[in-house]
Amino acid sequence: MSLRIRLSRGGAKKRPYYRIVVADSRMPRDGRFIERVGTYNPMVAKDHPERLIMKEDRIKHWIGVGAQPSDRVARFLGNAGIMEMPKIAEQSMKHLPKAKAQERAKEREEAAASKAAEAAEAAAAPAEEPVAEEAPAEEAAPEEVAVEEAAAEAAPAEEAAPEEDAKVAE
Repeated sequence: MSLRIRLSRGGAKKRPYYRIVVADSRMPRDGRFIERVGTYNPMVAKDHPERLIMKEDRIKHWIGVGAQPSDRVARFLGNAGIMEMPKIAEQSMKHLPKAKAQERAKEREEAAASKAAEAAEAAAAPAEEPVAEEAPAEEAAPEEVAVEEAAAEAAPAEEAAPEEDAKVAE
């Protein structure tokens, strides 16, 4: 008969309360057990003394007889110093982004780094040159406006020509 020290759930819906029991591994979770060796109430604060209550001498007895604690109970026992802390198993990598998403993120980081480097270089460059370039740009603006007005006047004449061709064809 293989024995397990495990949690047996009680309490109401969304208000769990667990008993730490020694049971045959073939019995259901909340089914028949051999001995109740503690309680665990996750609804109270972590520093509350009634959150975890264990009968250490009985737990040591059952471990000596060959009972194996479940993962959660082994963690409780490790924190209490009854046995050594269990090793945490490696988690799967399914929660990580896939390869293409990682490549895109890397490209975004590189682009941001290059923009930051360019901004740093621009800040280090002397500021006198852009001031000299602004004055001729203001003088060129009226010439551009005159060119745009001439283009706007020519455009309606071109649009009218196809309509006259259509009238002549009729």
